[in-house]
Amino acid sequence: MNYRVQPTAQVAESARIGAGSSVWELAQIREDAQLGEGCVVGRGAYVGTGVRIGDNVKLQNYALVYEPAELADGVFVGPAVVLTNDHNPRSVDPSGKQKRGGDWEAVGVKVAEGASLGARSVCVAPVRVGRWAMVAAGAVVTRDVPDFALVAGVPARRLGWVGRTGVRLVERAGEPGVWECPQTGELYDEQDGALTERPTA
Repeated sequence: MNYRVQPTAQVAESARIGAGSSVWELAQIREDAQLGEGCVVGRGAYVGTGVRIGDNVKLQNYALVYEPAELADGVFVGPAVVLTNDHNPRSVDPSGKQKRGGDWEAVGVKVAEGASLGARSVCVAPVRVGRWAMVAAGAVVTRDVPDFALVAGVPARRLGWVGRTGVRLVERAGEPGVWECPQTGELYDEQDGALTERPTA
């Protein structure tokens, strides 16, 4: 075994865990879930049946990732984050009979490469969080988040843009729609509510 699982964690036999990953105390990884290489699953975190997780993903303590969520490489999921999977949740059907697995259709949250979900944020499926986006702590995401967007609030709204470092971008003086990372100097172009990286020379 080329990954670490603490004795109190529960990992289904059919789950696949990549090399160099760590699963900490009281975490649960369900059947057919797939974790890439170098992942960290914190204490008490939950990974649902068939969830797909890329490489170098961090799930902090008590994060709940319900199926059929998909997390790309380099995603950060903060403490107590919830990724839901039922847009119209009910415990019972209209007749009062308890609903079972086949009585509803699971919908998933997709989190793209490098995105970060702040502590106690909630993503209400079905939504997509774009590449390198940043969801603030406590936010409730109810619609898709563009690439590089910084969103906060209930419901979450875009407050600005962030670069790959997570630092908030600054619009260049005299150049509307051109954004710069104050840490790296990388440039980004905004057009029609979307942000794209400028190719580096």
